[in-house]
Amino acid sequence: MDVHRDFAQVAVVEDGRLSDAGQIACRPEGLRAWATTLRPDDEVALEATGNTEAIVALIAPRVARVVVSNPMKTRAIAEAKVKTDKVDARILAQLLAADFLPPVWLPDEHTRQLRRIVARRAHLVRQRTRLKNQVQAITARNLLPRPPVSDLFGTRGRLWLQRQELPADERRSVGALLRQLDFHGEELAEVDRELATEGLSDPAVRRLMTVPGIDVAVAVSIRAAVGDFTRFASADKLVAYFGLNPSVHQPAAHGRITKSGRAQVRGMLVEAAWVASRVPGPLRAFHQRIKARRGVQVAIVATARKMTVLCWHLIIKEQDYAFARPSLVAFKQRKLELQAGAPRAVARRGKGYDYNNRELRRHEREIIEQQERAYATLVAHWQPHGPGRSTTAARRLRRPRRSQG
Repeated sequence: MDVHRDFAQVAVVEDGRLSDAGQIACRPEGLRAWATTLRPDDEVALEATGNTEAIVALIAPRVARVVVSNPMKTRAIAEAKVKTDKVDARILAQLLAADFLPPVWLPDEHTRQLRRIVARRAHLVRQRTRLKNQVQAITARNLLPRPPVSDLFGTRGRLWLQRQELPADERRSVGALLRQLDFHGEELAEVDRELATEGLSDPAVRRLMTVPGIDVAVAVSIRAAVGDFTRFASADKLVAYFGLNPSVHQPAAHGRITKSGRAQVRGMLVEAAWVASRVPGPLRAFHQRIKARRGVQVAIVATARKMTVLCWHLIIKEQDYAFARPSLVAFKQRKLELQAGAPRAVARRGKGYDYNNRELRRHEREIIEQQERAYATLVAHWQPHGPGRSTTAARRLRRPRRSQG
């Protein structure tokens, strides 16, 4: 099936013969009617598009297998000189018959729902940023001074903005933008409440939140993008899925990261890496070591890649982050509960209250800084072995020879 917005072109391979089967409407009634003509041993192939998941849900119960192909990997179609709907459908049918079609993983309904929520949150964040930039542009073109507060859109910032002299039309524009900003803020709070509820019910999300820099939004984004962590045989597979692996142009020559796969979660991991690079721990030591050699931008991307590897190991091994600060983790868990709608413990010390103890925070920080120094010392004295040389052989070469005679 060569799928489009309103129709799908169908080609059939049966008993070695290739033929066109016309077009079907990409509507539930049309797809259900066409699915009744299929046999239980039939196989269907289509490329991943915006309406693929809905089409697969209608067809999959009627056939033996539905293969969803990655368009970027279907090179026979991508590099074809003659591209028509019939040609693309025929190539898909032939590749499926020869079992040469690279399939993609199909998430379950819960994972698809999480992906939609995460995408909606990312859209709301972009809209809020756009509205704030427009207000900043109005203040700049009217020669207003910089606000004396850190947050122009908070209570004190808005009071300062009301006292400034602006043309009547510009003041109306600012008021309209602030009303839109408040509306998007309410919608964002509702989405964050849904994410918090999901985080409380998912052990994997809570485990990912033990890593510095990863909050519930980042953790749920990773969970929604990956789905089942066990489908990745190694951490490097997950790194490549997020597009954080370097591209290889020739042997022993690495370029920039590929940026393939889930762009949204890759951006959130980079933001989490900025936070992790500023708090004590081995991740900060790793960032500083790469920064000294390659610069800050490369160091941030490398830290995001390191955090991706760390997330894979935590979920696969079912372990929390070993260098987490207990009071901070408890504070994040309590904040997650409050965000999900749990009642506040007024005049009582809840689970996250220990984070308010400065002496306890200082003690935990000293322990983490000691672990950071231990990691930096270990890496500084690390002596990698040459390629193809085993550990035993390397030890034998470093061992001093006994004198003869």
